[in-house]
Amino acid sequence: MDSEDIPALLRVLAAGGRGEPRRLLLESHGSAAAALRAGPSAWRAAGLDPAQRAALMATDGGAELTRWQRWLEGGHGRRLVGIHHPDYPSLLARLPGAPLALWVLGDAHLLWHPAIAVVGSRAATAGGLRNAYDFARSFAEGGLAVTSGLAAGIDTAAHEGALAASAGRTVAVLGTAIDQPYPRRNAALYARIAESGAVVSELPPGTAYGKGAFPSRNRIVMGLSLGVLVVEAALRSGAAITARLAGEAGREVFAVPGSIHNPKARGCHRLIRDGAGLVETPSEVLESLTALATTLADDLRGRLAAPIDAPGSAARVPGAAGPPATPDHQRLWQALGHDPTGMDELVSRTGLTAAELGSMLLLMELEGRVEVGHGRYSRKSQ
Repeated sequence: MDSEDIPALLRVLAAGGRGEPRRLLLESHGSAAAALRAGPSAWRAAGLDPAQRAALMATDGGAELTRWQRWLEGGHGRRLVGIHHPDYPSLLARLPGAPLALWVLGDAHLLWHPAIAVVGSRAATAGGLRNAYDFARSFAEGGLAVTSGLAAGIDTAAHEGALAASAGRTVAVLGTAIDQPYPRRNAALYARIAESGAVVSELPPGTAYGKGAFPSRNRIVMGLSLGVLVVEAALRSGAAITARLAGEAGREVFAVPGSIHNPKARGCHRLIRDGAGLVETPSEVLESLTALATTLADDLRGRLAAPIDAPGSAARVPGAAGPPATPDHQRLWQALGHDPTGMDELVSRTGLTAAELGSMLLLMELEGRVEVGHGRYSRKSQ
């Protein structure tokens, strides 16, 4: 975003009220700054109510906007991504009622990475925790990011499993404000994920949260993911709701079966009866996600204006022929070798920014051209 757009987007967010008119306003004008410049007649045409229009006309942003701006300026890896911006994750943007903006701490490019959500009970059994950890670690070793909600129990085990993998990636979606890890005992895990993955919230810094924030959190977890794996869940639980939302949105839903004597397995058994995939190994999940991964790869090509080799080409195609054709992609391809190279060296070799390289490297990884380990990139051996 340009220097005008962040303050303008903060004002749009602070206006409050119904989200759909504000989404329409942002998308129809292409930027938050342009939306504000369009004036009251355009705001009215987008459906903003009188209170929202009055908030946009106010010249004094107040303490709230100052606090939000200070958080964004307070350290590396802090971003605000509006739904109108090309960096907003495409899978989430497709959902009705997607958040107007995402507050991100960590690597915002990771929100575009193909991911699997691993969710389940906060009061999980020892076996459930082991399954969540092992499945998540296998997913991360297989190249997927693992998305979950930082809650106690299954969520925590899933994040830990992903972080245990070599170069494992994980995304924590909060039901609290971006600067408020919850539960508090997961503050250290929050910090580790922010360092090597991404923490996400739709709630601005310092915002108090209510009960409605956690169902919304579950929707974002699902929306960022190609599919959802439920490890343990009661019949009426947040994990079961996340799985239901995933099915309604066309995502793949999987469940791990358990003992008929375990009340935490009943939600999984109900999901399986209702059509969720019964899985016993991580490979069963990985094999089922190709179609949505292809969609995500095609969206990313569009984001980068990169050529599409063929309609419906696979998201990960080992041995795909030839480098991408755009000049920047060619420059990056020439800078890459078969020896692992760090981001700083690639910036030096190409003259491109780390943000530009991050998106291009992700696309090349999805296409099976590039592999990454410990933050270093190399051409994939044929």
